[in-house]
Amino acid sequence: MLNRLLFQRIDNSSLIIFRIFFGILISLECFGAIATGWVKRNLIDPKYNFPFIDFDWLQPLPGLGMYFYFSLMGLLGLFIAFGFKYRASMITFTLLWTATYLMQKTAYNNHYYLLILISFLMCFFPAGRAKSIDVKLNPKLETNSMYSYVKWTIVLQLFIVYVYASIAKMYGDWLDFSMIEVLMRPKKNYWVIGEFLQQPWVHTIIGIVGVLFDLLIVPALLWKRTRKIAFFLSVFFHLFNSIIFQIGIFPYLSIAFSVFFFEPKTIRSIFFKSKQPYTKSNEIVIPNHKSSLILVAVIYFIVQLLLPIRHYTIDDDVLWTEEGHRMSWRMMLRSRSGKGDFKVIDKNTQEVFEIIPKNYLTPGQQRKVFAYPDFAWQFAQYLKIEFEKKNMDVAVHLENSQISINGKSFVPFLNSTIDLAAEPWKPLKHHTWILPSNLQANK
Repeated sequence: MLNRLLFQRIDNSSLIIFRIFFGILISLECFGAIATGWVKRNLIDPKYNFPFIDFDWLQPLPGLGMYFYFSLMGLLGLFIAFGFKYRASMITFTLLWTATYLMQKTAYNNHYYLLILISFLMCFFPAGRAKSIDVKLNPKLETNSMYSYVKWTIVLQLFIVYVYASIAKMYGDWLDFSMIEVLMRPKKNYWVIGEFLQQPWVHTIIGIVGVLFDLLIVPALLWKRTRKIAFFLSVFFHLFNSIIFQIGIFPYLSIAFSVFFFEPKTIRSIFFKSKQPYTKSNEIVIPNHKSSLILVAVIYFIVQLLLPIRHYTIDDDVLWTEEGHRMSWRMMLRSRSGKGDFKVIDKNTQEVFEIIPKNYLTPGQQRKVFAYPDFAWQFAQYLKIEFEKKNMDVAVHLENSQISINGKSFVPFLNSTIDLAAEPWKPLKHHTWILPSNLQANK
């Protein structure tokens, strides 16, 4: 049974067309990041980029370097789409994109993390073995089949993403639709649909559909009887998200994943009309590295299953602390805004320096640094280093720290008596300088 599930040879048309879509989309993402000012705003303008903690050694290239960096990634996307030096192009893009993801988190997005995972998997898939320049240059590479584990790896990865996203929505502010109201409020001035999006009944539909779609879409695409309707619902759902939330390539990437759910005959009749599907449906070929392959897959998916729920092992509510939020498929679940006063105190003279955030941070960073504990902690470390350059031994406090979650009233958030610059960062433990949520919730 396991051998048939993983090592049966099946038609590879879904992988080939996905490679083409994938390459085009990541190319658009990279060139679009330059054109829209994303690169300038998040990687060039900031004095400090707020990298993932412990990745401070990953710094943006100076001058125009990041424009060349993203141009290279865009070019690699085209190489991938056309199947030119596929393996090398895919590996190089994966490394470059991962580095970009880790070197800044002001513009954090779960979709960027998903792109890392899919890129990583694509490095190992034989996606350049048909309809590619590589095959034109070396016809011996061509094949119209692949191992069935390629398809099921993608399907399982998507199932994990969607199901965790659905479960994460099952909390008070989503289920009473108040979070939907918060999400739609900034869309009021949208042409034609702005006022429509402010209607309570619309919020109810969006809230219910959001939970059910994420929970059921993968099973519905797998079941032949519901596949077509699920596909059209998926197209509508993702196009709606693209128009309303403007979240880059992710909606279109999600639609592109649909090719893994349709029959090869359907895929080839639409995209590859000149070639018949691979038909040896019972052929099972056991690779020499079967045991190693299964072991790696098991480890990978154990990580994928455990990483999104790590916040359950950390004290307090992740919605409050943000500890364990990233890389957990908690998408569009909350809105946070904060305020406070950073103060640097010279330990020797007790002189107090009031920090004006705009002198150090971009507007986007200013919004993050008061609302997210790790941003506050990193800014404290940054300030300490800046003042140490003046031969000063300092403490850094965030006074009057308050936060509003999902549009609720501001309440005290971080302990102002704590020297944040002296606190260690514990990635899998709770930080006690975050005030307890149960003391603030009803204020």
